[in-house]
Amino acid sequence: MSHPFSFEIQARCSQTKARVGLFHTPHGWVETPRFMPVGTLANVKTLTPAHLKDAGAQMVLSNTYHLHLQPGEKIVAGAGGLHRFMGWDGPMLTDSGGFQVFSLSKINTITEEGVTFRSPHDGRLINFTPELSIQIQNELGADVIMAFDECPPYPATREAVVKATERTKRWLERCIKAHKRPDQALFGIVQGGVHADLRQQAARDLVEFDLPGYAIGGVSVGEPSALIEKIVQVTTPILPFNKPRYLMGIGTYREMAQAIAAGIDLFDCVIPTRLGRHGAALVQGERWNLKNAQFREDFRPLDATCPCYTCQNFSRAYLSHLVRAKEVLGYTLIAIHNVTELIRFTQRIRESILNHRFAEEFQFWLTSTDAEATLEDDEIDKRSDH
Repeated sequence: MSHPFSFEIQARCSQTKARVGLFHTPHGWVETPRFMPVGTLANVKTLTPAHLKDAGAQMVLSNTYHLHLQPGEKIVAGAGGLHRFMGWDGPMLTDSGGFQVFSLSKINTITEEGVTFRSPHDGRLINFTPELSIQIQNELGADVIMAFDECPPYPATREAVVKATERTKRWLERCIKAHKRPDQALFGIVQGGVHADLRQQAARDLVEFDLPGYAIGGVSVGEPSALIEKIVQVTTPILPFNKPRYLMGIGTYREMAQAIAAGIDLFDCVIPTRLGRHGAALVQGERWNLKNAQFREDFRPLDATCPCYTCQNFSRAYLSHLVRAKEVLGYTLIAIHNVTELIRFTQRIRESILNHRFAEEFQFWLTSTDAEATLEDDEIDKRSDH
């Protein structure tokens, strides 16, 4: 290929806007729709790269902010880049650190220049700017890098959301100027809170930059899941049809199915490994607490239909024992299953779209859980998905 990135649509659903695609990167391709495991500090917690490959992972995430603090991008670059540093040879994506602007709001100060905060490691003052975010990501070397953005909280005043959304656009312009590596695809992030008109305008503004891909950010920050669905529905049709679309921070069955129906391709979430570390397993869309007494003498696998190493070799009783004993192996085995579970779910959706069965086979998950949720602007753009 003459260009390191391309995205091809292989099939479309006739009843929804769901599609099947193939995203080509310098480190291989990603079949979409696809769930991507989160490896914040250059590792998906409790799992090895071999575990991830066995689970069906094709693209893994890491976080710019956290890697800047520990061990530092210079060390990662000295190791040959993020792929070699963590032993993962497939596609990778790095978040910009923008979400930490939101999550660490109590210890930072946001200005037009960037975000100033004290390192939780050594107390030094750090000025995290769009230029610094891109510089760090260029040194880390992931295939896809994210623009530095400001993620407004929920709830927030319209005035605050407007300021964050407009600043995100200005920061994107600075990110584009700072970006130096053609072997890395820079994705822009649509903000706008729960305001339909702000989301749509932000999407139109970002499309003008003709980026390799686009993300919808600022969701899953406290708003009801039905609002997330509506945000995706009003934003996605404006994003280019022939570019990958990424919904950030989402990883439940219903949220992914509804977003896929709207035309989203990629997802990430810490849910599978975080739940694993708390002794909770995801089984066909349900969440099981393996500390519960009902599992102590249950010698069946978590899911007899699951091909993962955990389900093929261990019982619910054994996993319950490990969790109760606080054995690290238990967290690893549950995480193996949970990651496999979410990836398999998106794989099954992919197959259903190819077989023209998506709307029928996944009808249960396409039904909203809160029909009363409404966006704070009724002017929803009805344009087509092209």
